[in-house]
Amino acid sequence: MKQITLEELLEAGCHFGHQVTRSNPKARDFVFEARDNIQIIDLAKTKDGLDEAADFVKHLGQNGGNLLVVGTKRQAKEIVEQEINRINDLLKESKKEHIGNIYYITQRWIGGILTNFAEVSKNFKKLKDLKETVSNPEAAGKYTKKEIGLFEKEIQKLESYYKGVSEMKDKPQALFIIDSHLEDLAVREARNMGVETVAIVDTNADPYLIDHPIPANDDAVGSIRLILAHILDAWEEGVKAQKQPSAKAPDGKQPKAEKQEKPKAEQAENVSKNKNKKTENPKTKTSKETKQSHKKEKSGK
Repeated sequence: MKQITLEELLEAGCHFGHQVTRSNPKARDFVFEARDNIQIIDLAKTKDGLDEAADFVKHLGQNGGNLLVVGTKRQAKEIVEQEINRINDLLKESKKEHIGNIYYITQRWIGGILTNFAEVSKNFKKLKDLKETVSNPEAAGKYTKKEIGLFEKEIQKLESYYKGVSEMKDKPQALFIIDSHLEDLAVREARNMGVETVAIVDTNADPYLIDHPIPANDDAVGSIRLILAHILDAWEEGVKAQKQPSAKAPDGKQPKAEKQEKPKAEQAENVSKNKNKKTENPKTKTSKETKQSHKKEKSGK
């Protein structure tokens, strides 16, 4: 996995924090100094947090976990979609079967995605059903043009909210959040449901609410792109490192040649042992009988 250097973090503008008056006291441990009323983030701690988060995400992908990226800031929306599409294209090119997927939210966090997933997932099914109805000429023919137009408006509305998560079947195992201060609702839901969180934490946020905080500038486009790309590359590397299932026979069944040979060998050994026991038992009986006969003869004399 590629290592991010301090020079790259500096060039991306990851060191710029917020104004001193807007800072969170709990974030002081990540602040190097303040210049012209602007806090400067310690890039050494940024690199440590980034390496730890990347290692966690890599193991998540290797274990088949799902990752949900949350980036609803104006400057983060386009970057999130571009990077996720890039990762999906790389996985398709590899043509390697894998477990786990990556999802994203770029509009706004819908309350209940984690705490009430069963109800929110009904909207996923509704979106899927509406798409099938509009795209199928036979199904669409049962409705008027006005009703089809209402269906299309509803599809646009639902897609704006659930475009990146409509295929999600269950709660994700981890969240990657851009600006934990802005996405406080997502952070609270993740903490309530025990979902691991990785986040870019600026100087106006509480880093102790995040499991794997990355202290960095969450407003600069260069900072967001650099950190997000590194995290997604780590997840992709973990996915590619997944163990492949054992080879199957053409009929879809596991080969049983080796499994059948071992029991046969064991059966042959058991048969030979039983024969030996049978041949030994008569000898032992005859020896006992002869000893008893000798004793009787001596007593008779």
